[in-house]
Amino acid sequence: MTRGADPAIQIDIADANRYATGIPWDDFAALRERPGLHWNPYGGSGFWAVTRHADVCEVSRHPETFSSAIGHVNLWDLEADALEARRSILEHDPPAHTRLRRVVSKAFTPRQMRQYEERTREIADELLDIVIERGGGDWVDLVAAPLPIRVIIAILGVPPEDADYMVELSNHLVEGTTESQSVPPDAYGNTTPLRLLPFGSPAAWGLYEYGAKLGDQRLVHPADDLVSHLVHAEVGGDRLTAAEFRNFFQVLVFGGNETTRTAITHGTIAFADHPDQWDRLAADHSLVPNAVEEIIRWASPILHMRRTTAVDTELAGTAISAGDKVVMWYPSANRDEATFDRPDEFDIGRVDNAQIAFGGGGPHFCLGAFLARMELRVLLEAMLDRGIRPAGASDLVRIPSNFVHGVASVNISVNGASAPVRA
Repeated sequence: MTRGADPAIQIDIADANRYATGIPWDDFAALRERPGLHWNPYGGSGFWAVTRHADVCEVSRHPETFSSAIGHVNLWDLEADALEARRSILEHDPPAHTRLRRVVSKAFTPRQMRQYEERTREIADELLDIVIERGGGDWVDLVAAPLPIRVIIAILGVPPEDADYMVELSNHLVEGTTESQSVPPDAYGNTTPLRLLPFGSPAAWGLYEYGAKLGDQRLVHPADDLVSHLVHAEVGGDRLTAAEFRNFFQVLVFGGNETTRTAITHGTIAFADHPDQWDRLAADHSLVPNAVEEIIRWASPILHMRRTTAVDTELAGTAISAGDKVVMWYPSANRDEATFDRPDEFDIGRVDNAQIAFGGGGPHFCLGAFLARMELRVLLEAMLDRGIRPAGASDLVRIPSNFVHGVASVNISVNGASAPVRA
């Protein structure tokens, strides 16, 4: 029997194809109910599946035991040279992680969010005017994809005309978490072996090259943007290396786009499927902050993150050996009956929402959490201002990924919409 696996529990939560029809909620519920941790075979070995809220928080808050630097943060293993080539802020533990996080943390504080809010509102207004004109349409194409990417590239200093290119590259990165990719290995001029690139995707090379060119420009002609800050910042007495900068750029584009895009999509679908909740929000705008947290819980945009144990330890009564993979599953934690009342209900009035879609605390809590919350809040406010009411969701096409809770497209019909009166 493999590593404590229970032969009576035939559950594989790592099979990406299963997610083509949605998250396997029943399997996650069964794993939460079962004592201890579940050993999930994968790639000739396997991992311990951490599915309960309290256990995810325990792993997140103890990097000295559950390391991001040992091994990889995704399910698959990497050879040593590939791990070093790909290593970003995600694959570091303190103090190295603290050094890198300090470089960008000031760009994502609540105070900075207020500076980005005006631009976010302008983008949301522009996109929703198109939604009104068309009476709805593919919500991913019309709203969920363009809003966050246009915001993050404005922060980075990427020209607005390159927004579609950034979305294209991000889409192909997500494909790297599925069973197939739609672009050849040499796409975007890539000559690097795919095993050395994030997500095994040539789109990562495209982002590397784009970021490097922009960084070189900002070294000579700095501007008031995050790329200028990154290339000129001194960290511990030195500047970011070329590899550190390129990996930072890739993480910021992907993270600043994909997670919020997914939350916007699933949140809008939830309101279309639960019209009473939208009516409740329309009647009481003070519920917007609660609605934002519930959307994030409901969407759980990133499905998992892996850690590797640095020492022999125990979690949930299960003995774990040094070197074992321990994988946190955020959607399951966000539906944990021990933490949430009526976890399978979409309830925008939920108070003390302990959702951990951005991580269970600790040093790797998502840098962009404040940005994502601000974008969701601004979008909801703009929809309410226009009287936009999600009336139905159809033609849903999911992305078969075990890493991103992605939606390729979904048609959202709206009614009651009108342009707001502007002074």
